[in-house]
Amino acid sequence: MPSLGADMEEGTVVEWFVQPGDTVARGDIVATIDTDKAEIDVEIWQGGVIEALLVEVGRKVPVGTPLATLSSEGATPATPSPVAPTSEAAPAPPPAPAVPIAAPAPPPPPPVAPVAPPAPAPAAAVAGGRPRVSPLARRVATQLGVDVSTVAGSGLGGAVTKADVERAAGQPSEAAPASEGPTAPPASEAVGTPSEGADRERAASIQRAVGVAMARSHREIPHYYLDTWIDMSAAMRWLENENRQRPVRERLLYSALLLRAVALAVHEVPEVNGFWRDDRFEASGPVHLGVGVSLPDGGLIAPAIQDADQLELGELMAALRDVVQRARGGGLRGSELTSGTITVTNLGERGVDTVFGLIYPPQVALVGFGKLVERPWAEDGMVGARLQVHASLSGDHRASNGHRGALFLAAIDRLLQQPEQL
Repeated sequence: MPSLGADMEEGTVVEWFVQPGDTVARGDIVATIDTDKAEIDVEIWQGGVIEALLVEVGRKVPVGTPLATLSSEGATPATPSPVAPTSEAAPAPPPAPAVPIAAPAPPPPPPVAPVAPPAPAPAAAVAGGRPRVSPLARRVATQLGVDVSTVAGSGLGGAVTKADVERAAGQPSEAAPASEGPTAPPASEAVGTPSEGADRERAASIQRAVGVAMARSHREIPHYYLDTWIDMSAAMRWLENENRQRPVRERLLYSALLLRAVALAVHEVPEVNGFWRDDRFEASGPVHLGVGVSLPDGGLIAPAIQDADQLELGELMAALRDVVQRARGGGLRGSELTSGTITVTNLGERGVDTVFGLIYPPQVALVGFGKLVERPWAEDGMVGARLQVHASLSGDHRASNGHRGALFLAAIDRLLQQPEQL
């Protein structure tokens, strides 16, 4: 069971996409794991042939528990073993050449190519033909006895949502003639209370997981906080003109400008990009930008946009849409939750002026943005109204200091004054 976050202690296997005897390559998705926050697609870190699945669907196991065994390609695989039954007995030791499919501390994930604008997908279809199902919809489908593979999705990108499942459960059976008495009430109504209870329990579970991670952050990380107001007038004028030249589907949100500025400013102050591990700072060359996303069940998650500094604005906007869609509808990869090197949270759409966040360990910095607001601005002895955004930095004093943090915020400001160069 891989660790998919600093706050993860255990996970549940939701679905296997491989069977004994299958050949897999590095980066292939082999299973979906349910953490306390979301259902995550898990990649394999090396190629080979699946020998045996050691944990059956529905079983919760601690981080570090072997999920399956793998033999090298070309080696003669052992006789496939059935999925281990749920019991206290540990599975038999695998043959010598076999290795766990997911170790407690996997090597860094391979670089991900820049994300191209996603093409429209058929309803609820993803790679491999399986439906994209939100975690909440999957749980409701299990409660109502609905086969999600037969449900047409109405969510982002064709994702199957809770409402889709409930509509499917409420449809009268095609096998039953219409003349056979009154139609039975929808199954969703019959089990409304248990479903609502499950929703509340899920939300509480997510909040507990977030609380554990943030308690650790507050307890272990010596935070310092800096903030500044940034004049966004030039950036917004440029954005308006740029979007006039773009097709509607390719237009940019101003959030893309903020993310691009953060990703580029990191190169000027590398102390904010990396991890604090084993009592020392590990700088990261790549900039994998974590983005705070609110979940339908409540709580937050921060998947990473890989190599954000290498993406053009259009590519970054497409990557942002894609990762937010998959965070809320299902389909995030494990590497997207573990590779973030610095996180950005933008609560402007929620109407707040200022946000001071807690750093997500083992990262060492978090950037916060509030809403765009028209405020007085004095320049060259003149006072006028300017569109501004409040930017904040939460820094880890073990890795950087207020002076370097101030330079980082100044770099973000300077880059946003030259939007045509972003």
